[in-house]
Amino acid sequence: MHLIDTHAHLDYPHLYDQLDDVIARADEAGVKNIISIGVKLSTADGPKKIAETYDNIFCSVGIHPHEAENEPLSCDYDAIYAAANHPKVVAIGEAGLDYYYDNAPRTRQAESLRVQIAVARDLNVPIIIHARDADDDMADILEDEYQKGAYKGVLHCFSSGERLATRALAIGFYISFSGIVTFKSATEIQQVAQFVPSDRILVETDAPFLAPVPMRGKKNEPAFTSHTAQFLADLRGISLDELAEITTNNAKTLFDKMVIS
Repeated sequence: MHLIDTHAHLDYPHLYDQLDDVIARADEAGVKNIISIGVKLSTADGPKKIAETYDNIFCSVGIHPHEAENEPLSCDYDAIYAAANHPKVVAIGEAGLDYYYDNAPRTRQAESLRVQIAVARDLNVPIIIHARDADDDMADILEDEYQKGAYKGVLHCFSSGERLATRALAIGFYISFSGIVTFKSATEIQQVAQFVPSDRILVETDAPFLAPVPMRGKKNEPAFTSHTAQFLADLRGISLDELAEITTNNAKTLFDKMVIS
């Protein structure tokens, strides 16, 4: 079995402090590749260093909406482009809108998101989208930017409504499911996970957060991708091996800068 954890924060202390073991456990669980995600331009060297060290690890560069106000270069196209112009950077983000916490002004979040989409478009890599309690504004921005020129992307750690999923799928986006989909309360997310087309579904952990059932209460790590994958396979009425093959092929298609043997 070959799974790809398309979203983990390997530079965060809980994972980084035991990185060799984390990667080894992932491999034993069938998780053969991981994308380590950037959340600040000022710390972008962390995920890049990890990706440079391990052949099976790739990374992204981006500014999380929580950091849109604090990061002085969060809307600087040239700075983001330069940081992302690296052989193992396979995506921009995570970027997006978060109206649940509102840690940055919404106008600043939107401006940073649009700049990062522009970089992703010009580098021909996907944009990784964080959307929380901002479905309508997010869909409007994604569609408006698509009218300026085609680009590709993924709604990561999907926890939104059916309408955002449908509008994103209509412009060719992928949808990635984390451990949240395994939660008993996640009925709406589970419904979305059942109708997402087979060529548009991905899996991730968002480690070290959101450990899936049956690992709730533990620090999440890439090895736990297998639990989310098993849940999705059961939900969609297919085998785990088939779900793994589908999501791995999708990840290779979307993140096509990844070179995987």
